[in-house]
Amino acid sequence: MRITVVGCSGSFPGPWSPASSYLVQAPYEGRTYSLVLDLGNGALGALQRHVGLDEVDAVGLSHLHVDHCVDLASYYVVRTYHPGGLLPRLPVVGPPGTAQWLARVYGMAEEAGMSRVFDFSRWPADGAALRLGPFSVRVARMAHPVEAYAVRVECDGRALAYSGDTGPCPALVELARGVDTLLCEASFVEGARNPPDLHLTGREAAEHAAAAGVGRLLLTHVPPWHDPQRVLAEARPAFAGPVDLARPDATYPV
Repeated sequence: MRITVVGCSGSFPGPWSPASSYLVQAPYEGRTYSLVLDLGNGALGALQRHVGLDEVDAVGLSHLHVDHCVDLASYYVVRTYHPGGLLPRLPVVGPPGTAQWLARVYGMAEEAGMSRVFDFSRWPADGAALRLGPFSVRVARMAHPVEAYAVRVECDGRALAYSGDTGPCPALVELARGVDTLLCEASFVEGARNPPDLHLTGREAAEHAAAAGVGRLLLTHVPPWHDPQRVLAEARPAFAGPVDLARPDATYPV
């Protein structure tokens, strides 16, 4: 299993990166299975550097803020008007109301929506595992102003957790317990007047990683107005394992 950072800019696209999007891949039935976690502003363009838009197998959305999902509206255009014809329906898993939200964004009737192109479903509410190709996927509700989820992906004895957006949250520690890699948001810096239940600082992300006993920490979702090196420096004292900043277009083995 490997993860490619398609976009990692926090809250809005930055000069060097689209907003949140991550490509998780693993061998499956003689080919490579491609799961996209989030598809924020600008990510659809960058995604094409790593996988064909007709080769994505599923999309999982952590929540319905535009910096995590709005490019799915553009993906609808691709899959509807592709020169080769209408592409097969693509599984899209997200919070309740995902289909209706995207229809409103695109300006279409909610009743029909994008169901001709996307096969929408909800994350299991009871923490049960969802099977997507070679992946076993579980989610947990996070601390954020809208319904938001962290995602745990397991494959062949390896495990990845992605925080999505969250403030300090014990459920993130439980979901990420023992994973090989934690991709964790770190949008805030220490000492600022940070709103509660919205995002983590680098130090808080590292504390969650340490409490969960993860193997490696990748910090992501740093907004363009913060210095990523400051976020990294604040994280390092709180986590004894390897810690680094997620880099656009970088691929990491899990």
